[in-house]
Amino acid sequence: MTTVAVLGGGIGGLAASYYLCKSPQVTKVIVLESSSRFGGWLWSTRRSDGAVFEHGPRGIRPAGAVGRNTLNMVDDLGLGGEILPVTYSHVSSKNRYVYVNRELHRMPSGISGLLRTVPPFSRPLLLSVATEILVKKGKEDDESIHSFVSRRLGKELADIAVDSLCRGVYAGDCRKLSVRSCFPALFNAEQRRGSLTLGMLLGSGPAPVVPSGPLAQRSVEESWAQWSLSRGVESLPESITEYLQRSGRVQLHREAAVQRISPSASGWTITLEDGVMSADHIISALPAKALSSVLPASCQPLIQLLQDIATVTVAVVNLEYEGSVLSVEGFGHLLPSSEDQGLLGVVYDSVPFPQHNRPDGQTTRLTVMMGGAWFQEAFGAPEAVTEERLLARATEAVSSHLGVTTAPSWSRVTLQRDCIPQYYQGHYRRVESMRSFIKEKSLSLSLIGSSYDGVSVNDVIFSGRTAAEELLGTV
Repeated sequence: MTTVAVLGGGIGGLAASYYLCKSPQVTKVIVLESSSRFGGWLWSTRRSDGAVFEHGPRGIRPAGAVGRNTLNMVDDLGLGGEILPVTYSHVSSKNRYVYVNRELHRMPSGISGLLRTVPPFSRPLLLSVATEILVKKGKEDDESIHSFVSRRLGKELADIAVDSLCRGVYAGDCRKLSVRSCFPALFNAEQRRGSLTLGMLLGSGPAPVVPSGPLAQRSVEESWAQWSLSRGVESLPESITEYLQRSGRVQLHREAAVQRISPSASGWTITLEDGVMSADHIISALPAKALSSVLPASCQPLIQLLQDIATVTVAVVNLEYEGSVLSVEGFGHLLPSSEDQGLLGVVYDSVPFPQHNRPDGQTTRLTVMMGGAWFQEAFGAPEAVTEERLLARATEAVSSHLGVTTAPSWSRVTLQRDCIPQYYQGHYRRVESMRSFIKEKSLSLSLIGSSYDGVSVNDVIFSGRTAAEELLGTV
């Protein structure tokens, strides 16, 4: 009999449980979630009038092996009919903006955009790409994203485009984040091909083999850039939870905070507030710091490595305005840190997903994201900042950046504490050391989730699949 305990009921823990459930080798899966809901950062508000607002990830990318893998899961769960696809030809895919020098600038796209000098850049981007082939390969085994892009494509691109991108994806500082861990395709392209351009043209290395199911195939045929679900992305963890409940082999526990885990003769003893349970194997989908606080003292080297993984806090402010208030159409705009440290960007939710607007009457939904690596500097301690202050800052940004003069008719402020891990330089070495320690000590423990191998929804789901398959290979 094999009992697997999954610590954490976010999308990573649910995905691992879903893949374990498909194997007859696993008799019982126990999912322990400390909060009152499953799904973690995949969190949608569905208003009674039909409007949907996302407080975490919104559009999910279908591209690559990990994108196909998620779509295969969506297919299997019977959610295909709820997919809201956004194609590459859609205005939200083509129009992405940066806010620089108090002005909105559309990011260059297509051949004409690369050939011309497009503000805020001082020269055509094609020049940076063309000269990049001549740049020598870096000698370091890791490098900050800013240093890497400055060296290969020029400081201006790093200061504006890449700085903004890292704030949009990681809510982080590209001068600290690791290119090897955050953008492995770029790092591998230089290592294997000596050039990003050649790496993109010729491929930069092996990728996991994931066959395309019907939905993944459709995403290619229809050229999807991203997708959501008709009732919001939280439908995905909800569907997995229902699937697990129906399986009869999974025990799902909410409000079950793990206080301590201790190695035992047969695997692990897990101490909860109201009792003790045992498991043959633990898959931890907890954030790195949360796991570090429940491990025994005998795991001190692992505890230290886990504590070294920093996280950032993001304020997410959802706004709804009456009427069509946007002066531009697109996905949204980002700000480089030189423009405004506290404000990361604004997503124009109604453009890619108008289906999430309330069905009666014209409205505009926006999401303003603030803080991240600059939260403390911009707003002070997260526990001391008021919702009123964050809302005022968000509405002021919408007014000054987009010229929206009316007040929002509805708003919601969510403070996502420690929501995005920061992969600083040397992150890959820390993760390697963690897994080496686990192997050396023969601990029946798997590490999954956004703290280690990628922060996207697709990456986290795939880490759950990988851990399940590795475990099933040894059971």
